[in-house]
Amino acid sequence: MEHLPVEVVGNILSRLGAARDVVIASATCCKWREAYHKHLHTLSFNSNDWPVYRDMKTSRLQILITQTIFQTTGLKGLYILMDGVDKFSASTVIAWLMYTRETLRRLVYNVQTTPSINILEICGRQKLETLVLAHNSITGVEPNFQRFPCLKSLSLSNVSISAMDLSLLLSSCQKIETLKLVNPEIAMSDAQVTVELSSPTVKSIYVEAVSLDKFVLEADSIECLHLKGCALEVFELVGKGTLKHFKIDDVSVLHLDIGENFENLEIVDISNFSILWPKFYNIVLRSSKLRRLRLCEVVFDEEDEVVDLERIAVCFPQLTHLSLRYDFRDNIALSYLEGSSDLVNVTVLELSWHVIDEFFSFWVEEMLKRFPNLKKMVIHGLISEARREDYQILANFTSFIVELMRKYMHLEVRFEFE
Repeated sequence: MEHLPVEVVGNILSRLGAARDVVIASATCCKWREAYHKHLHTLSFNSNDWPVYRDMKTSRLQILITQTIFQTTGLKGLYILMDGVDKFSASTVIAWLMYTRETLRRLVYNVQTTPSINILEICGRQKLETLVLAHNSITGVEPNFQRFPCLKSLSLSNVSISAMDLSLLLSSCQKIETLKLVNPEIAMSDAQVTVELSSPTVKSIYVEAVSLDKFVLEADSIECLHLKGCALEVFELVGKGTLKHFKIDDVSVLHLDIGENFENLEIVDISNFSILWPKFYNIVLRSSKLRRLRLCEVVFDEEDEVVDLERIAVCFPQLTHLSLRYDFRDNIALSYLEGSSDLVNVTVLELSWHVIDEFFSFWVEEMLKRFPNLKKMVIHGLISEARREDYQILANFTSFIVELMRKYMHLEVRFEFE
């Protein structure tokens, strides 16, 4: 160990992450102490990692963090997550950020201060590449003075911000590639809550727990779009057909418009969602590159439209990975079995249930007959403590699978139960 360069020791200490572990490790010897002072590039203060933070007096905790940060000289990553801790003094937090901002590349910030501080004003015009904000407010964004020329990833969680400031903030990030919005508190002056965002560089967007009348997203380079737990009347995506991964989970939307060009679409993952079959069909009809399809608790509003393996085989000939949910109560499981076409390119099949019954074994056996080149099958299951009879059904299913797999010796089978 004594032959390690001091810069390597600094990298080792940075891998520890938690500030408490770093300080303890740095006491190993003088060389490690030097590495902590001059070559440490990551520090993390997280009340979930060390609950003692919550038991300290606020003044003592602030002093401890200040002493730890001020003994470093080139921090690139600073993580301050203080849930369940009293509000910090704004002047103290400003001192931390002012001391580190010139070298900082990654900032994860979840600190309540009194009074509140404008973190954009402090960290703007610097070399920050990743910014994660939680439980704070953003007001009065000035893109001419609060630009983030190097920022590639922006995450806002439980942040209070107006629709206009959110739009201005995104426009001030000239190189942003990843945007994450989780349960934002959108302040609006009008009765209709509308958010319009535009970015020519963003590639991945994740939106969770957002309720809006209208959400318009203009992103010419977007590759991944994930909507989760949202209630939207209108969602529009304006782009140039670069979307590769589309995922929607537990979303209520009256009008969904994500464009017409889906030549690059490779992954479609839809669960807990109602959609018109023609709308879904038009989304992926020209997706000749579609490789993965997941349909879980999807309700198609037109009764005369049946989603079966026949349609899937015809629409998506390049499909290699298919995931389906078993639901015998609404005959969804039986509808999948209609038709006669085999899915010859599918090599991975994932089958799951929400409520298991005695017909699930039959369904699995019939499904396997339609995938002649299958290599791997994954069974996802949910076992409810309130349904003790499920255990006997599961036992019978296990015995059935043992017998069935003797016919499919080449097949890899995996079970994942919750």
